[in-house]
Amino acid sequence: MAFRHKSAAQNSPDEINESNERLEFLGDAILGTIVAEHLFSTFPYEDEGFLTKLRSKVVSRQHLNSIARKMGIPQMMNMNTINFAGSSIYGNAFEALVGSVYLDQGYKKTKKFILDRFFGLYVDLHELETVETDFKSRLTEWSQKEKQELEFRVIQDPQHSQDRGFHIGVFVGKALMAQASHNSKKRAEQMAAEKAWNAITQQV
Repeated sequence: MAFRHKSAAQNSPDEINESNERLEFLGDAILGTIVAEHLFSTFPYEDEGFLTKLRSKVVSRQHLNSIARKMGIPQMMNMNTINFAGSSIYGNAFEALVGSVYLDQGYKKTKKFILDRFFGLYVDLHELETVETDFKSRLTEWSQKEKQELEFRVIQDPQHSQDRGFHIGVFVGKALMAQASHNSKKRAEQMAAEKAWNAITQQV
């Protein structure tokens, strides 16, 4: 179930879509908790701002997608779509995997899995410290420098979207530069900001 994309899912008799999206929702929360706990222990003298920023880098879409590829998750995916441009399919599947481990084995075993297989093999915290992933802040600084009007707008909320996520659009002036969706509004904003930033830098 963790590797079943919604494009390959079927509805169960009680009309529940049997994709990995519910597991992704759970795994996102569990992963965030374990990462926060690990960073809290690893950096005992750093303040809240440092820990928050580093946690965001660890669980960023770009970082999770990269790790999912290294783990071989793309080869295990069950999906019927070929549109992967700017996709978070593999990072989402990793979060779904975390959710499934939690349901099968409980919190203690899930924490061991994250520490041994995630941090132990794929995450370099000291390298991540130097990586800038706050694309929303980058866009804000750019808009102020270039005197451009910047707005993050909710295009669809969870109650009205098919994927039950927040659909966030990044508008520069009146033009829609990019959009993204996620069950977390803040995450959707960062995903949309990253796409907009990439579009702007490609124009330069």
